This record gives sequence, C-alpha cells and structure tokens, in this order.
Amino acid sequence: MHRSLWEEYCNATGINEPCPPADQFGDTPELGDELVSLVLKGQKQATCELKRWFDSHGHPLPKSGDRWIITDGSGQEQCIIETTQVDLCSVREVDEAFAWDEGEGDRSLAFWKAAHDAYYKRQAERDGFVYSDEMTCVCERFKLIWPAQTSKQ
Repeated sequence: MHRSLWEEYCNATGINEPCPPADQFGDTPELGDELVSLVLKGQKQATCELKRWFDSHGHPLPKSGDRWIITDGSGQEQCIIETTQVDLCSVREVDEAFAWDEGEGDRSLAFWKAAHDAYYKRQAERDGFVYSDEMTCVCERFKLIWPAQTSKQ
C-alpha cells in the first residue's frame, strides 16, 4: 500500500530493503494531519507511546535505525523517518528536552504533559485500562530521512 514513497526513497538512495511499516501519529485524522506537518517542517523530532501499547499489540519496541513511513490523517504517505534513540521512563519522568523535541504546542513540558495525559486517558478508555503517569513510556527520537529535509524551519 505504501510502496511508492518507499520505492522513491530506495531509488534515490540506492537502498535495497523491505518496505517498513506505515502509521500515523495521533489518534484522530486531524491530529495525524497536524503532527505529520510538524515532522515535515522539522519541528517534530520525537514521539512517545506507552510501553503497554507495544506489549498488548505484540510489537517489538522501536530501536535505533528502524524506519517508518508516516501517513497523514487520511492514510496518505507523507514521509519516512528513522529512529535515532529510544529511552524508557515513566510518563512523569519525561523532561523538558524531550517535550521540546516532540515539537507540539508551545513545546513546553506543561503542554506536553497536558496533551499526553489527555491522549493516554482516551487510549485507556478505549482499551480498558487505568492510566497513571507512573506507567512506562517509550520515548523515541527520530530524524526525517525522506523527503530530504530542506533548511527551512
């Protein structure tokens, strides 16, 4: 489904690897559109998910070097990112530097905590668990690798 962007990337770079998974950021089409636009601008360079999501879906934790195709809210491929760093901590322990790198809102830790608490509470209601900011989260930093980022910011 998301082969065209990956094939374009492989043709341009000479890489010959299987197509990576595709996903959107956020839990609504509107949020998906907003967040991928921040990635394309170079502002969003990190993402965070509860570790329990990976465990409950049977997905391995991301690792440095992993690539992902990021779609917009309607599922249209927009870019390819590569994981550069993965850290585990409690939601409560996320720091200002990570909130800044995630690039959302005013990039403050206060905004990050409010937005992520709301996101995780929606997830808890939908998936039937009790959310706590002591839960372990997966803090993933990444770089935009395709389309190649320009110097505009």
